[in-house]
Amino acid sequence: MILKRLSIINYKNITSATLDFSPKLNAFIGPNGVGKTNLLDAVYYLSFCRSAFNPVDSQLITHDAPFFVLEGNYETESGDEEHIYCGMKRGQRKHFKRNQKEYKRLSQHIGLIPLIFVSPADSNLIEGGSEERRRLMDVVISQYDSAYLEALTRYGKALQQRNTLLKQEEMPDGSLLDIWEEEMAGSGELIYAARKAFIADFIPVFQDIYSRIAQGSEQVSLSYRSHCQRGPLLDVIRAGRDKDRIMGFSLHGVHRDDLDMLIGDYPLKKEGSQGQHKTFALALKLAQFDFLRKTASATTPLLLLDDIFDKLDAARVEAIIKLVSGSNFGQIFVTDTNRDHLDRILSAGFTDYRLFAVSGGEVTLKKEGSHV
Repeated sequence: MILKRLSIINYKNITSATLDFSPKLNAFIGPNGVGKTNLLDAVYYLSFCRSAFNPVDSQLITHDAPFFVLEGNYETESGDEEHIYCGMKRGQRKHFKRNQKEYKRLSQHIGLIPLIFVSPADSNLIEGGSEERRRLMDVVISQYDSAYLEALTRYGKALQQRNTLLKQEEMPDGSLLDIWEEEMAGSGELIYAARKAFIADFIPVFQDIYSRIAQGSEQVSLSYRSHCQRGPLLDVIRAGRDKDRIMGFSLHGVHRDDLDMLIGDYPLKKEGSQGQHKTFALALKLAQFDFLRKTASATTPLLLLDDIFDKLDAARVEAIIKLVSGSNFGQIFVTDTNRDHLDRILSAGFTDYRLFAVSGGEVTLKKEGSHV
């Protein structure tokens, strides 16, 4: 999939922009806080129907503006045109359309435009709670497995209903608990099976990418932990009912799944350097790439790289540039405050590119075509 044109009105600090992109590399240069990340977030929004950073849509509208609009003109690998529109007025629900036809459910759109967004916020994959690592799995699997996304929705509803019952001061209705526990177990087993299969295929790809970036200097590993590994999930959930009643929420289920991350034989979170943390998170995100080729649109994902070179030594920067400039990757969007980094990327063999300058929410095309 190629994003040919992006139009933005009143999205965060960008009041108006219409940008035509290179099918290969698009670079945005400018100091921190001028809107580079907001541009990438607008591209992300058109893939996922939401911001990568703020779940409250009304807060994405430029201050004092009455609405925001995002429009993307795409071209599939078969040459077909796709037009995606999202618009929202303050106090009203958003409208999301594909080729002028509004979606009945936003979940119908997920997977059409596969995308990977690599940003400094990915440090939360290592330093944050288990929900960040579950989201890593969910974002990828949901884009190529619609049944998985539906199971996540059913599980989330059942979990919420069970927790509501557990919080009641009086003893909850046992038959109602039975109903929601059965739904949690049924949907949870589907979620576990999909995550287990994904991680088994994912680990060798991740390890290869990490090794290429670190030039084989470190060994890393990843393992999946789930309550489903203790036996039938329904039995595990029901065995914890009394304790859950005391706590007021559900302690067991796939909503507690996690990924263990090791460097050598030690926990990465405790033993890894800043550069190793960043390399680990970057390898995790880049390893998603091949899996997203399996989405319903069967197309090469977009790759968004937001300020990824900070805290990495020169050798790792060079390895990343070499990696993403290969034929496996399609259209790339990259931001940086350092023009030297972008010049090195351009000199890595990109013959089709566009370089934009960003300042105060304004975007200007500075250079395009063959790099000299």
